[in-house]
Amino acid sequence: MTAPVPTRRGRWIERWDPEDEAFWNATGERIARRNLWFSVLSEHIGFSVWTLWSVLVLFMGPEYGLTPADKFLLTSVVTLVGAVVRVPYTFAVALFGGRNWTVVSASLLLVPTIAAFTVMKPGTSFSTFLLVGLLAGIGGGNFASSMTNINAFFPLRKKGWALGLNAGGGNIGVPVIQLIALAIIGASGGPRVLLGIYIPLIVVAAVLAAVFMDNLASVTNDTGAAKDAARDGHTWIMAFLYVGTFGSFIGYSFAFGQVLTNQFGRTPLQAAYLTFIGPLLGSLIRPVGGWLADRYGGARITLWNYVGMAAATAVLIGAGMRKSLPLFVSVFVVLFVLSGLGNGSTYKMIPGIFQAKALARGLAGEAAVAHGRRLSGAAMGLIGAVGALGGVGINLAFRQSFLSYGSGTGAFVAFLAFYAVCFVVTWAVYLRRPAGRISDTASASEEKAQLSYAEV
Repeated sequence: MTAPVPTRRGRWIERWDPEDEAFWNATGERIARRNLWFSVLSEHIGFSVWTLWSVLVLFMGPEYGLTPADKFLLTSVVTLVGAVVRVPYTFAVALFGGRNWTVVSASLLLVPTIAAFTVMKPGTSFSTFLLVGLLAGIGGGNFASSMTNINAFFPLRKKGWALGLNAGGGNIGVPVIQLIALAIIGASGGPRVLLGIYIPLIVVAAVLAAVFMDNLASVTNDTGAAKDAARDGHTWIMAFLYVGTFGSFIGYSFAFGQVLTNQFGRTPLQAAYLTFIGPLLGSLIRPVGGWLADRYGGARITLWNYVGMAAATAVLIGAGMRKSLPLFVSVFVVLFVLSGLGNGSTYKMIPGIFQAKALARGLAGEAAVAHGRRLSGAAMGLIGAVGALGGVGINLAFRQSFLSYGSGTGAFVAFLAFYAVCFVVTWAVYLRRPAGRISDTASASEEKAQLSYAEV
């Protein structure tokens, strides 16, 4: 069979069939990888802009007149907007094209960056900071559109690696902006220096996306897919599990520096020396989580990952009560790494689950692939949005814990209980075999579906 050759009109590719190995080896892989790299660049800067205020609050000393509770509220608002905009960003890919929307979404990052550059000075009201923080939340939407776009480019057997690499490269935007902030604080520079660095980088990302990326004509706007995904219980189960992994990653990324300054009395510079390590390792490990899920099954990796996250959180509670900074920081870094692994494994589960459901419905071949791709692409936006809301919960939990107890211990107890629930849900839905003897065809189908989910 001759591999189909993509045809173009402008930057649109008319024919795209990554599941055809001849096509994939001849032309598909090269095109998919090129789009992946430039998607990563745009998403990377989007994450940096989204988490900008986790760094800016470290510059905001007593002269800004903000309390620790004010700062936690500010970062919570930024996280909330980033979560909400993920839903429309997901469907923008199908409406405008992956390449076109990457150019637009990258360019939009100029708005919050220039706005922050304008207001970042003592004397600015807290309400103004909240408004500008709301604008920064749009950087969180880039993840959803980027993941939806890249999901369409790669075959199912490569999705764990590709989605993990795409997301991990974006997640690295968190520690990178923290490292740049560390260098600026160390050189006695101000927050406007940091913002001035990112403004030209945003322009570069938008231009490169316009020149090197492609749109897929096969990814058509399908509001029915969104409705079908929203009606499927697995979408919300996976959203709940993603709260535990990505919600932890982004929530801790925003809060780690503030916990160090408020609970352990670190200066902003001392906190900046420590805060980037966890997000950096958590970002780098995310593709490994996807690769492990490709090899051993995302459900299995996710299950045991929650065991590790719960254990690490229990140690953090003890370290906080003993006021042991070295143990606290070390275990917090481990928790970041585990959240990164879980991010990769949970996201790999999504296309696999919907592919398994397609096969269970009796679909086969390209029909099954198309059905799985249609629903998984729509579900990713919803799952990503709900998962990011976990970051809001973490920052609000820390805010309440510091108001009530003067430390983050109360928040960590709540997180420990949540990870235990995530473990139970993962086991019960995706790994537990139906109890009892298989007595009829329906039960046999249920067991077959249950076992296939264990492999996703």
